[in-house]
Amino acid sequence: MNEEQNLTTGSVPGKLIVFALPLLFANLLQSFYSIVDMLVVGRIVGNTGLAAISNASMTGFIINSVCIGLTMGGTVAAAQYKGAGDEKGQRETVGTLFSIAFLAAILVTAIGLSAYKPLFRMLNVPPEAMEDTCAYMKIICCGTVFVFGYNAVCSILKGLGDSKSPLAFVAIAAAANIVLDIILVGPFAMGTEGAAYATIASQGISFMISVIHLKRRNSVFDFKFRHFAVKPDKMAAILKVGLPAAAQMAVVNISYLLITGMLNRFGVPVAAASGVGLKINTFAGMPCWAIGQAVTAMAGQNFGANDIDRVRKTTKAGLYLNIIITLLTVLLVQLFAKPIMMIFNPVNAEVISDGILYLRICCGANSLVYAVMYTFDSFAIGVGSANIAMFNALLDAVIVRLPVSWLLAFTFGFGFPGIYIGQALSPIIPAIAGFLFFRGRRWENNRLIQQNREVSYDYERQ
Repeated sequence: MNEEQNLTTGSVPGKLIVFALPLLFANLLQSFYSIVDMLVVGRIVGNTGLAAISNASMTGFIINSVCIGLTMGGTVAAAQYKGAGDEKGQRETVGTLFSIAFLAAILVTAIGLSAYKPLFRMLNVPPEAMEDTCAYMKIICCGTVFVFGYNAVCSILKGLGDSKSPLAFVAIAAAANIVLDIILVGPFAMGTEGAAYATIASQGISFMISVIHLKRRNSVFDFKFRHFAVKPDKMAAILKVGLPAAAQMAVVNISYLLITGMLNRFGVPVAAASGVGLKINTFAGMPCWAIGQAVTAMAGQNFGANDIDRVRKTTKAGLYLNIIITLLTVLLVQLFAKPIMMIFNPVNAEVISDGILYLRICCGANSLVYAVMYTFDSFAIGVGSANIAMFNALLDAVIVRLPVSWLLAFTFGFGFPGIYIGQALSPIIPAIAGFLFFRGRRWENNRLIQQNREVSYDYERQ
């Protein structure tokens, strides 16, 4: 069954919600990879296991962010070719993206395997957690090719208007991850290594299923060898969005990695509590990210169809939805902060109290500002101006989060709560910058693809 949606017609809020819901559920399920790891390891291995996964996961997030950012170029290019009605452009985008993703996976794997040990030493990972952290990270690095492959397929599907298929892929993988986590960490007593093996096995399952699905669809790609040829114009379009988007996500996650390094200075309980708090905060941000991904795909299709007014309506609708949903999510986290923390570590009072403090500061009013920032970044990426999102990431991480966190924690003596405050303040300036870019008109003439006017005309006429 063809799950693709034409996002250039119909109710803007309605299309956004329908498209975003499967993405939300997929994001929630995918987050279980690390959530389940922490739940199982926290209860069986203890605080050292939590600290290990907290540090290793941040490095894994950097790998994932590079992957997601790079393949996002495929989402935007496919969406714009979809809006323009150019099937040849869609097909060539898929083949080019797969080739780029495979080469990038090899490069990132090599860098990850050579860099994780010195990186963890630089981050002051607690000595008692170092061995587990390195063991977990080594295994995760070896599964990078699955992450790139899976995200390449899903980025294309989202660009073409299909947000339901990725949900099915993730649901199967999440189930596999939960079962394998319980078996490998528990009865097989493999500790944090077992959690890592469970993660890459589930990612491999996701990748294989997504490839089979894309092959069976046969609408724009049938996996003939010639389709993997790199087309220079398609590569330029993908990289114009993908490289800044990858840089944006890498900068943000590297900043969080450095923040984790600062927090490690305060000992294992703070490292464990902050790691759990970040997981919860990430989980709370899933609805915002789903709406943002929908804005990117919908803005891309409408920009390809040259419907500027609908691009603006899409962004405004996404902004209102994100603010409302984020507000509700934040209220729930604040009301149930303690019970949520106790799910991960029900016995250590210090970890629980430090984690609650993290949520009070980092998952409050600042989350509403983050929702504004992320919506405008998603819009910018959808219209092919990913450099704006990258610039905002630098404002967020380099100008605010890192220096303010350091000053408050160490110069002004606030301790680790100062680091939490620095994180909470970071999205304010980027949100303002994103709003100013949206209100301007320069982006309206920023063309990512060369449209085939004849094909586009035939498409509209059909």
